[in-house]
Amino acid sequence: MLQTKVKNLPKLPGIYQYFDASGRLLYVGKAKNLRNRVKSYFQFSPEFAPNPKNSARIRRMISQTANLEVIVTASESDALILENSFIKQLHPKYNILLRDDKTYPYIYIDLNAEFPRFELTRKIIKKGKIHYFGPYFRGGREILNLLYKNYPLVQKSSCIRGKKACIFHQIGRCEAPCEGKISAFDYNKIVQNAIKAVKNPNLMLEKMQNLMQNYAKNENYEEAAKVRDEIALIRDLQTGIEVDLARLEDFEVISVTLGASAVATVRFSIKDGKIISANSKLLPAISFENSEISEIYRQFILDSFMGEILSVNKIYVHSQFDDMDILAEILSKKHGKKVEIIAPKIGEKRKICDIAYKNGEISIQKGQNLDKFAILREIQEFFELSNLPINIESFDNSQLFGTAVVGAMVSYDENGFNKERYRHFHLNSANDYDQMKEMLTRRIAKFEEISPPDLWVIDGGKALFDLANLLIQSSGANVDVIAIAKEKIDAKAHRAKGAAKDKIYTKNGEFKLSPNDKKLQFIQKMRDEAHRFAIKFHGQTRRKQDMDSSKLKKLGISDGSIKKLINFYGTFDEIFRAEFDEIQKITNKIVANKLFLAKKSRK
Repeated sequence: MLQTKVKNLPKLPGIYQYFDASGRLLYVGKAKNLRNRVKSYFQFSPEFAPNPKNSARIRRMISQTANLEVIVTASESDALILENSFIKQLHPKYNILLRDDKTYPYIYIDLNAEFPRFELTRKIIKKGKIHYFGPYFRGGREILNLLYKNYPLVQKSSCIRGKKACIFHQIGRCEAPCEGKISAFDYNKIVQNAIKAVKNPNLMLEKMQNLMQNYAKNENYEEAAKVRDEIALIRDLQTGIEVDLARLEDFEVISVTLGASAVATVRFSIKDGKIISANSKLLPAISFENSEISEIYRQFILDSFMGEILSVNKIYVHSQFDDMDILAEILSKKHGKKVEIIAPKIGEKRKICDIAYKNGEISIQKGQNLDKFAILREIQEFFELSNLPINIESFDNSQLFGTAVVGAMVSYDENGFNKERYRHFHLNSANDYDQMKEMLTRRIAKFEEISPPDLWVIDGGKALFDLANLLIQSSGANVDVIAIAKEKIDAKAHRAKGAAKDKIYTKNGEFKLSPNDKKLQFIQKMRDEAHRFAIKFHGQTRRKQDMDSSKLKKLGISDGSIKKLINFYGTFDEIFRAEFDEIQKITNKIVANKLFLAKKSRK
């Protein structure tokens, strides 16, 4: 059947998907000509088998392939976008994943305003005379805070003409345009100086060093230490790379470096001829081949520039790769301007690309020396996971006698716990099983927005493991699942560190590891962080619900009616947003009238 499908594919652009005998997605690829591309994976004589000319990794993938599906697209660029979307959403086993869903912030200022302020943004604001600075791979908010400390700008967005000057004017950090104490012309001079400082934060160093010394002389050591740390941040943000560009140019540089056991991606942002920020990402390699470098470049560039502001017109890359023109066309359409992707061979741009590549080599060398993925490799091998679990999500839920029912998800990546990715959930279900189902289903619905991880760690036993596994299979995503059940003594969970004999459930059955086992301790750390986050959110929710319940009681609504409403709507916010007729059906007309009048008075 597979051979027949391969031979009868259309000669059209599109994407192809390989599945194993269990229906699990192995690989997603794009093609200008589906028939020619897919046929290249196979040999047809003397028998139908994987093409021996392909890499060992690809031959292994084809040997596991039992089925093939294709989706035809209007153009090769549409196929490329669809391929990238499938890879992010479904995390196929054999695709090279360089997932980094976050967009980096820019500092911007809207010069259309009479007294403009600097703000952080991750989205394009389509309006004239808006200046963007960045992206800031780190330190963006800190730079913003330093601007407001060092220049007497309007400190609060709520500041408008006719209002009384606030505390910031009293301490000399604002010229009080709200009281007309400074003209727009003079304020613009402050803004221009601040813009120079955004472009070159070193301009703030001398003033900050003087401030630190003054604090120290007055024995205000705590404030002196804060300024010292801010000085260190500014110095740390400078990449230390000296590149002599004759012209003041803005562009991006992308490099991919393949090592024996890792792949490093490096991105430089150049503004006014200077490297203002650098970002690198290191992932362990399973068995990357030089022939696959095009796939890495494609994914990295799409992830870097499709979801954020692209304030430049040129992206320089270290190596020539397939589909550069198609990528440039996609980015041009996305950002409404001509974007070029260029692999320079000589000159200044080549020198910067070489520096980026060298930084990738250094990152790989450091990674080999530190081997920070050692415990993750152990976990993958011991539990026979499909993925190296670099990106992990752990889930737990919390409630008290059916009230304040919440769920929590914590996220872990190569840098440790990533609190930007933490999520909490208000849940409506009555029992642990349905609560976990509700939470995981909602997470799966967000796979397109935030890519699936390598591993889920579930706080629970075999029933919850089976549930999570079933949901993942139905989603089509490639995510491993581990459940960890707390040891129970006298019907109570025992959490004593170093003594808990928790049970671990995987696709290969139940495991009981020694309390001193590093693998168990790592999984416990994932579970315990999710538990901590769930308990914290549960406490916050209960306090808010108690306050909201008290408000309803003050309106003369009985405990019984409140319980009916919370059981139906799940949260008090939903109760206050509900329609009159619906409230009346759930309780009665008297309660509906009381809520309606309360909402009306609040408006």
